[in-house]
Amino acid sequence: MKVPPTLVKRVGLPLALLLARTWRYTLLGPGREAARDPRRSKVAFVCWHESLLPPLWLHRGEGVAIIVSEARDGQYLADFTEAIGFALLRGSSTRGGAKALLGATRALEAGGSLAITPDGPRGPRREMKPGVLSAAARAGAVVIPVHAEADRAWRLRSWDRFMIPKPFARLRMVYGTPFTVERGPAGEAAAMERVKVGMDEVVNLAQWPARAETATA
Repeated sequence: MKVPPTLVKRVGLPLALLLARTWRYTLLGPGREAARDPRRSKVAFVCWHESLLPPLWLHRGEGVAIIVSEARDGQYLADFTEAIGFALLRGSSTRGGAKALLGATRALEAGGSLAITPDGPRGPRREMKPGVLSAAARAGAVVIPVHAEADRAWRLRSWDRFMIPKPFARLRMVYGTPFTVERGPAGEAAAMERVKVGMDEVVNLAQWPARAETATA
């Protein structure tokens, strides 16, 4: 039995906002200062779809844009991200891709930030899709790999095993080394390899227990 979207928005959304307020963050990684700098400009955060909730909450109200699927199941994420101050760009790799790419490029060129889930909206899990860095290349943006893990969380039975940290969970949020993408096929191909390595690094560093110097948000 599917839950009506209106019920999810009226009941589920307030509960999600209340839950997120209990999370406690620890920030790690060489890119954490650049990521948290209020003066940052043209930054593309790359995050696996499964760990999207923690960075969304931490960067709420910062005017970050995010591409949300036009499919019905993307509406739940859209309601949450819009409620906490994200700009929504509709589209995905399968539907509305050109429109989403144009919106993402314009958002970055205007000096804004963008959240990218390179394996979204429907997977396969942790598999980088081609073209995900095109907007960053066109806008001359800085790319920062991001990953988060919780000391206790629920995992949905979805294609990505989507993580929902439990109440008062401790979160390890890792920002990788920032880099830029050169325009053109060769530049994007090189950046894809670099972001794959960067994502592996932040995923490993985010695991519990801690193995690095920390900065608590």
